[in-house]
Amino acid sequence: MAKPDLCEAELVAVLVGMGLGVPTVLTLCNGEIFPAGPLTMEHSSLQKGMRGWVERQTGMALGHTEQLYTFASAADGKTPRQVRISYLAFIRQNYEAEETATSLYEYFPWEDRRHPACHNLLLEIKEQLKSWAGAKSSHWQRCCRIFGFDGAVWNDELALSRYELLWEAGLVPEASGHRASLIPGKTMRHDYRRVLATALSRIRAKIRYTPVVFDLLPPSFPLLQLQNTMEALAGRLMHKQNFRRLVQQQGLVAETAHYIAYGKGRPARLYSFQSETAPSCFLAGAMLPLPSL
Repeated sequence: MAKPDLCEAELVAVLVGMGLGVPTVLTLCNGEIFPAGPLTMEHSSLQKGMRGWVERQTGMALGHTEQLYTFASAADGKTPRQVRISYLAFIRQNYEAEETATSLYEYFPWEDRRHPACHNLLLEIKEQLKSWAGAKSSHWQRCCRIFGFDGAVWNDELALSRYELLWEAGLVPEASGHRASLIPGKTMRHDYRRVLATALSRIRAKIRYTPVVFDLLPPSFPLLQLQNTMEALAGRLMHKQNFRRLVQQQGLVAETAHYIAYGKGRPARLYSFQSETAPSCFLAGAMLPLPSL
């Protein structure tokens, strides 16, 4: 009779914030790991266990969290299977000295399409993937669909698919037997970069139809800060007038009597989020078109 597989469960917290115009993630050990720890008998639930490890390692008491995904390593009959149960939360707290707020785009520089350097990197990735696909047309068609090559549409939400394709092609260090010519990007221990790519895909999906972007903003903010935050999460620039029109049509915010110096020019009026009248949020229509790849 075959022995049942042994499993070790780890609880992982992906804690996302905003800093200096980019989405950041709270990491430990110089950006290599997330707050995490094993599920033990003392934990009465998965989420309580995750919260306990976060408080122990960072001192943070988390607000709303949601389960992100469960990852499991392949069974080899020799070592226990590693099961990682990941959670996503948005945070506004300042980090302690031993923690690091690392830009998500340090890990996935090809995802921030607000800057010309990203376009050049994607052209480099295109050539690398062409070489990998070779004569297999199905491989190249998949590359075009996932990365938006050769006239295909770039889908913001495919961040995980793009990372996994680069892994399959041996273009990231985490891949076994990776190629000598690797794509730039900060790595993480274990399969944590895959967990982070999953989080980025989830965030980009949620900002299309829910007001989750307001969880990353202070109680009052100028409209330009709201736009900048949406652009940072999507990795896309937006049309300023269309963005403001969509915000106002949906009744997402209300004016306050206060102003703040934000960017150049005269002080900007502050607004507050109207949670009771804004159960949904549709701002993706303000995205500007992207240059073709």
